[in-house]
Amino acid sequence: MNTENPTQENIIKDGSLYQRYCRQHERLVSLPPFYTDENSILFCGDSAKVLTLLPENSVDLTVTSPPYDNLRTYKGFTFDFKTIAKELYRVTKDGGVVVWVVNDATIDGSETLTSAKQKIFFREECGFNINDTEIYHRRGMPNVQEKRYRQDFEYIYILSKGTPKTFNPMLHEKHYHDRRKFKNINRGKDGNFKLAKMNPHAETKDGNVFFYVAAGGVGQKDDIAYEHPATYPEQLAQDRIKSWSNEGDTVLDCFSGSGTTLKVAKLLKRNSIGIEIAKEYCELTVRRINKPIPLFEAAS
Repeated sequence: MNTENPTQENIIKDGSLYQRYCRQHERLVSLPPFYTDENSILFCGDSAKVLTLLPENSVDLTVTSPPYDNLRTYKGFTFDFKTIAKELYRVTKDGGVVVWVVNDATIDGSETLTSAKQKIFFREECGFNINDTEIYHRRGMPNVQEKRYRQDFEYIYILSKGTPKTFNPMLHEKHYHDRRKFKNINRGKDGNFKLAKMNPHAETKDGNVFFYVAAGGVGQKDDIAYEHPATYPEQLAQDRIKSWSNEGDTVLDCFSGSGTTLKVAKLLKRNSIGIEIAKEYCELTVRRINKPIPLFEAAS
């Protein structure tokens, strides 16, 4: 198959995800993909326009990170946030989730509050629930020269269309450093605690602050990813995809960039749809998702 810019006729005949997606939703996406295979579809174009071509209620999970204000030039491209936000709601299935990784620029000594405005728009204008606000703690960040502390975190907004239909929480064994035999369950209106016996091997859900190394070439497992100026760690994508989707689900990234979401989705046996406006980064994504996977990486 021609991976550069295959014709729509060839794609429809070759058993690709594009073919199955169109048949499943009884709608032909009018824009031929830049690339497709059994698990992936990649469109080269403006997300605000491409999203309007996708069938409604066709995506289980979106994992994406938009450009942060003007922190990067992204080859001069801009994006229509309001259109994209509304289209994400339309294409998301009931119970589906959008993971929106974002931060703010600081201009003239003040944060822009762009991320907060986006969060409000998602809820008030689009209809998403703000299921959670996770913190992405970026290890390895450089010190800043301004009169403030080092900027170590970004936001991960978990937006849901109704109640999430899938949640596979990350768990860890809960350790107590004392020898207690009982633990507090909750506190009643009368101020008294309810107690329960301890399970020394009980597991508990992780908290919503997540630590990932984002510097020194560690976040990505293939060096070619760094041909893109702004990537998030593969582990961040993996944790979100595992948490909010199941095998066989469809995962979208409407700012596909270097293709991290598509690569990880393929490893985790999910189907994926990417949208990227820059042809250079579309070519990078195709290289990444077709690169042989080391055994240790595939097993993780």
